[in-house]
Amino acid sequence: MIYLGYLLTAAAVVILSIKASQYIDLLDKHTRLSGAFLGGVMLSAVTSFPELFTSISAVLLFERPAFSMGNILGSDLFNLMVFSIIVLFNVKRFVKGRISKSYRDVTVLVLLLYIFIGAELLDVINVRILDLSLTSFLILLIYIFGAKYLSVAADVNADEEALGYHAGMTTKLSIKQIGTRFALSALGIIVFSCLFTYFTEQIAEELDLTQGMAGALLLGIATSLPEASFTLTLFRMKNFNIAVGNIIGSNLFNMVVLPITDLLSPEYIYVTDEKILQMLLFGCIATPLFYFLLKYNGRRKVVGICAAGIAVCYAVFLIL
Repeated sequence: MIYLGYLLTAAAVVILSIKASQYIDLLDKHTRLSGAFLGGVMLSAVTSFPELFTSISAVLLFERPAFSMGNILGSDLFNLMVFSIIVLFNVKRFVKGRISKSYRDVTVLVLLLYIFIGAELLDVINVRILDLSLTSFLILLIYIFGAKYLSVAADVNADEEALGYHAGMTTKLSIKQIGTRFALSALGIIVFSCLFTYFTEQIAEELDLTQGMAGALLLGIATSLPEASFTLTLFRMKNFNIAVGNIIGSNLFNMVVLPITDLLSPEYIYVTDEKILQMLLFGCIATPLFYFLLKYNGRRKVVGICAAGIAVCYAVFLIL
């Protein structure tokens, strides 16, 4: 019954995610909002709601801080893996797309966050301010800078064909109606994602999984389903720019969940175990590969190598 509930919850999140991605695409087509803002801030925040609320419930209701750490690092690594797999099956189309330079800059910020978290886990940084780790303050500052940068970044001048916009993609909905339906879809994602923590707790106990492993696999993968669904749907729409923004923006937003749970948790949130350190290591490898994939997105061979490298990182993590 627990496994059925877990699967049904996942299905509900996927369906709502697909609907929300369609509303975001309509906003991109029918408003003057920057694609970098829509993909890197607005869409990524919504797709990261499951990570946020499952992590909060993990530390407040179940007192499992490692669930939160495993959830965030596992989710970020899974996001990159899903994106790389989708790119590998769509290389010809992807290399013809135009990707905002701002996403490469944000990728560097995400890598910097990995370094700070690694320093915290290895006890290189061991300073607390107002009962918060210095690392949490650094994550907050970098996220604020990154979100502000994306919100004002000049979008790529992609033409209608590159964005998959054509005469058939019209809607009778007003901008207000699109926004309302998007908000309702986002609310549904939040409600169902809160159930993930409960099911994860039950399954982890039944299978005798460590907190880090349960967070990485049961929470990390499940809460990344919105990003995976959004990315696949946006690739089908040929809206590669927002698809990229969704992934890197979500990875950035996921990191800000750590200081939030650090504030709320009665226990130390930066818990170290073997699986968490492995996720951190592979995240530090996969993120630069993602950067070069974006930097040379017009070169098919480079894109293929980088995407394959990211997929291998995740496969090795699972094997270990």
